[in-house]
Amino acid sequence: MSMFTRRMRRLTAVVMESESDSVVKALLEKGVMEFVHIGALPADKMSKLSEHSAAVPKAALTDMRVRVETLMKEGGIALPELDGKAVEELSPLDMDGFRRTLDRLSLSLQSVRDDQRRINQEINSIEEIMRYAEESKDEYLDLRVGITTHGSSDDLLERLGKIGGVFIFSSKPFVSLTLRRDSARVTDAMDKFGWTESTDSDAQKSALSMAMSEAKAITEGYRADLDRLSAAAKEKILAMSGELSDIWKNVRIHELCEHVESFFSYTRNTTLFSGWVPEEESADVESIISHVTSGRCIIEWTEADEIPREEVPVEMTSPKILRPFERMVSNYSTPEYGSINPTPFTAVAYLCMFALMFADLGQGFILLLVGLIGKWLYGKNPTKKDGIISRYLCSLLIFLGPASMVGGLLFGSCFGFSLIPALWFNFDAVVEGEPVQGLIQDIYDILGITIKFGIVVIYLGLILNWINLVRKRRFVELVFDKNGIVGGILYGLGIWFAWGYVASGYKEFPSAPFFAPLLLVCLALILAKVPVEAAIERRKGKKEGIGHVLMSTVMDFLVEVLEIFSGLLSNTLSFMRVAGLGIAHASLMSAFYQIADMTGSTIPRILIMILGNVLVIVLEGLSAGIQSLRLNYYEFFTKYFTGHGMAFEPVGLRSRASAD
Repeated sequence: MSMFTRRMRRLTAVVMESESDSVVKALLEKGVMEFVHIGALPADKMSKLSEHSAAVPKAALTDMRVRVETLMKEGGIALPELDGKAVEELSPLDMDGFRRTLDRLSLSLQSVRDDQRRINQEINSIEEIMRYAEESKDEYLDLRVGITTHGSSDDLLERLGKIGGVFIFSSKPFVSLTLRRDSARVTDAMDKFGWTESTDSDAQKSALSMAMSEAKAITEGYRADLDRLSAAAKEKILAMSGELSDIWKNVRIHELCEHVESFFSYTRNTTLFSGWVPEEESADVESIISHVTSGRCIIEWTEADEIPREEVPVEMTSPKILRPFERMVSNYSTPEYGSINPTPFTAVAYLCMFALMFADLGQGFILLLVGLIGKWLYGKNPTKKDGIISRYLCSLLIFLGPASMVGGLLFGSCFGFSLIPALWFNFDAVVEGEPVQGLIQDIYDILGITIKFGIVVIYLGLILNWINLVRKRRFVELVFDKNGIVGGILYGLGIWFAWGYVASGYKEFPSAPFFAPLLLVCLALILAKVPVEAAIERRKGKKEGIGHVLMSTVMDFLVEVLEIFSGLLSNTLSFMRVAGLGIAHASLMSAFYQIADMTGSTIPRILIMILGNVLVIVLEGLSAGIQSLRLNYYEFFTKYFTGHGMAFEPVGLRSRASAD
């Protein structure tokens, strides 16, 4: 793992047009190159190039692949892995043959689809009636209780069944429950059989509950029919699993090839292409192209330093184990090329924050157990849709559970009880006001811990920003910016000043000979920021008026000073929420146990304690996770994170191309 984003090089190559297909397949198998359009040639040269002309449009290939994937998913067939052997054995594209195969399968499933559609319509109709009945919206319902004077009740039931509703004709009087909008059709059908409303008041009162019970039984029967039809459809699809897998592999590889070739440009006999490759893979890529073309190629490398940073794709080189936190960073933004990889710092900060807010050995073990079980279930069924507890959350819980357990060991908490000796101090005892030995005596000491933790996190962010600025050679920002060295010094002075004031019992401000001179120097540097930048721009030939520079200097100075003093103060105090949630966690568990003790009975006491732990794990765990994320995003990332990057997306047999 590198501390910085992965170094990139841009390849530009020329190969013989007759060998371009072999080059494409070899690069797909390697899967480390992100292709870009040729754009570095002069305009007169570019005009002589022609673009790739597809025999089969990429959209048609994508539609075919999606159609196959839909059938395979319905049949529970996992998508096959693509490898070099699949490329070597690739047969010519036969779209007409593939369509005939899929049409044949679709035709065999047509009767099942029709039955499924009909049953779903019946279920929707009955559920609409049930919903109106449960919500007491009688104005939308038509309830009838009565008998027929002539004709067959079975014939009447057949006619009413075409309208839709709930009908009980197994005993007299008969019951009919339909939607009010269908009342005219129901009346027309019943009149032909001499329908007469019943005057039995008891029958009228019980009719609705009987109809609701019948409706539930009908929907359960329909759902059983749907399960049976789904099993039948799955069986038909599984019978063609081999053909579907072969079609998918063929279409997918051709789709990837078409995606890559869409970046190619052509002369009469040659093919030109370009793309980004990680620096450590560049030698292998060059060797592959040379081998496939038997040396008949021209390869040119362009270093990323020669290209604006915003045009270079970014890949974070984090270990696989840290993927949940890498996704956390990506959800915020993609870091700028050449900057620090935020993933390991995010992982440590997030886990520390969560451990302080949700410190419990037993509850942490439950989180770990849920994560492991979820991971196992999703691994067992790869096609399963994400539920409330998603795949990503399961991966994250595997980290959060042990973090919470470590916090529980430090603070001596297990399911809200002080069942184990605390390695640091007894958090629950401090919150409840019990006498405690050691440096931590009350809640204010806990708040002090989180503020100190916040200071460490903020200073770490500032230091990471300084490293990024040095690498980008932005030395003016490094010295003068609010997140630069001047901002760091002023933040340190503010911490020292506040620390001395608190240490005196809030009675007097601290004094030292270095304080005033250092403060004035820092303020002078902030004031000099705009003039220095203007002088640099003047040397580059960009001149600005004196009035504009003076106005910008004053406004920038006021804004920068305000942001440094108020912004960094609020950032630091924001970490008190870590202590707040930790205290809330302990207080909530204490409240549940007090309620349990009030019952005076063993079984209710146990049930209340179990319910309390479940609620705390769900609610407090969610709150701690969200607040940890918020503190990372808004208090930590804002100090050093520059999110102007483009994610590196290489195209390969095992990757998801933009064709998806």
